Amino acid sequence: MEITNIMLRKSRVAVVYLLWSNEPRAYLERAILGMEKQTYPKESTEFLIVYNSHKPDEESQCSFIREEILKHQQTLPHTTVIEQKKNLGFSGGNNFGMKWAIDNGFDYVFLHNGDGYLDSQCIEKLVVAMEDDKQIGVAQALVLLHPENDLINTSGNCLHYLGVGYCGNYRENKDKVSLPLLANIGYASGAAVILRADLLKQHGLWDEDFFMYHEDTDYSLRLRMLGYKIVAVRDAVFFHQYQFGKNKSKLFWMERNRFAVLLLYYKWLTLFLILPMMLALEAGLWFFAVKSGWWMERVKVYQYWLKLASWKLWLAKRSVIQKNRKISDRDLLKTMVPIISFSDQSVANPVLKYFGNPLMRIYYQLLRILVWW
Repeated sequence: MEITNIMLRKSRVAVVYLLWSNEPRAYLERAILGMEKQTYPKESTEFLIVYNSHKPDEESQCSFIREEILKHQQTLPHTTVIEQKKNLGFSGGNNFGMKWAIDNGFDYVFLHNGDGYLDSQCIEKLVVAMEDDKQIGVAQALVLLHPENDLINTSGNCLHYLGVGYCGNYRENKDKVSLPLLANIGYASGAAVILRADLLKQHGLWDEDFFMYHEDTDYSLRLRMLGYKIVAVRDAVFFHQYQFGKNKSKLFWMERNRFAVLLLYYKWLTLFLILPMMLALEAGLWFFAVKSGWWMERVKVYQYWLKLASWKLWLAKRSVIQKNRKISDRDLLKTMVPIISFSDQSVANPVLKYFGNPLMRIYYQLLRILVWW
């Protein structure tokens, strides 16, 4: 993929760096160093720091952020710091940055996770990919772990046909995995992803009703349903201090939103066909939830979906998606994976590995035969 410096300079990129609470103290320095080293033209770049408020018992870190930016003002691209009065969530905070970028005439928005930092060529390589193929709607960087920089966090996220998402090639050595220069992926991780401003304006920002988790899945699927490609760019590298968290409240959002994704994107007949496997997965998740002590979060998920207001909210969204979709469920299934693979040993389960996954693989092959719509 070749692109001239003149073309690069015409494409303006807003790097939205979302922080909250005391995160600036832990992560800002590395993010600044990453921004300083970018090969992408500084005159075409904006570093937009969105401080997404703080906990009630904490003080704002905005003064600290501005002091640090001031120290580096000669080597950073133009930087804007905006403080929110309340926590807007991951979706809402990033949406604020996207709206700002659209209003200020930027061509692309790069979402920069709070606990990560950029490799020197990351933005340039992503813009090159987007400029080279206008059918790419979303492009994700190759996300490596920090401080284990030779290990992969995600090479592009995998989406299971029952709505479970997980990191591709998690904890595999980057030098021992053969990755294509450009790979079609299940969905793009919101940790390090570039988006087209014109598509955000035309087809909507991230859905704030997700609040956190699966909003990146939703946006990737929204564009895929409209015929756009979702890709990962191997040579665009982002480093992420990733930790798999077991916060119980996260499990509520992950499961509630997983059901939302399935409801939004499958046709009714497909939902009917996957129901038996869904029930089998639910039984397994209940066993795991009781054993791990987060069964009340599953109860809360069911309580949410037993409310009429919840169904009205998501069915209204579904109606729009289904009306505008350009690809079939058959084609959608081709982008999904048949098994759930967690490399993190804290969530690895022998029942899933030796019983659940073989069963789900067989069921997936059956779906690929039956689903013609």
